[in-house]
Amino acid sequence: MCEYINGAIIQEDFTMEKTIYDESNGLWHELRGDYYIPCLTVPAQEERPIGIWGQRHLRYIKTERKTLYTELLTSGRLNTYLADINE
Repeated sequence: MCEYINGAIIQEDFTMEKTIYDESNGLWHELRGDYYIPCLTVPAQEERPIGIWGQRHLRYIKTERKTLYTELLTSGRLNTYLADINE
């Protein structure tokens, strides 16, 4: 915060909180440098082996179907989806 006294600028030092809670969206934010970054986590996924066809499909959706890939990844269903493709 800056104050003007007799035409001179006087700066006050202040510290920002490490974490804040935003009631408008219900998220916690963590201070990183000068910015507050939302504290987001990806839900745990069921561990199932992914075979060759699942890996090929993963490569396809990463390059050609980016929206589907992002939706599956953020919802925690990517591993299950790829294992089902393989079967």
